[in-house]
Amino acid sequence: MKNEEVATPLRTIRLALFSILLIGMLGSGIELILLSHYDDWRQWLPVILILLGLSVSGWHAVRSTALSVRLLQALFICFMASGFAGIYFHYQGGAEFKLESNPSLRGWALFWETIRGKVPPLLAPGVMVQFGLLGLVYTHRHPALNRSNKRGEEHVT
Repeated sequence: MKNEEVATPLRTIRLALFSILLIGMLGSGIELILLSHYDDWRQWLPVILILLGLSVSGWHAVRSTALSVRLLQALFICFMASGFAGIYFHYQGGAEFKLESNPSLRGWALFWETIRGKVPPLLAPGVMVQFGLLGLVYTHRHPALNRSNKRGEEHVT
């Protein structure tokens, strides 16, 4: 198989991943703003990361360079850290909520009540982990990172 034959499907898959990622970030960002997910600094983190992700993705779509890919990779790692931290904070908030309604809960009973609760939704921050993983798959071996290319050469997303 020639490189051109392989490049076309890979380019199509990469473009699809990038599009899915952008649509997901945009939708989640709007949802977080509509839900007023900015009461304290911890709630601002996913909103800020999504805004940064959309901004850097826009820059990357216009001018795909090694720097834009590396910056996206760093952001996607932050997305994942934010998602795991969010799950922890949602669990903590859910446990506090359950203890307010039933102070006698302890141990496994508290754990099960918390993970089955709807306020706050325990796994909702997991979407940040998904965005991070999807973004890292998108940037994996991105053509802009190819060292054999001339420095500063632009590539199609």
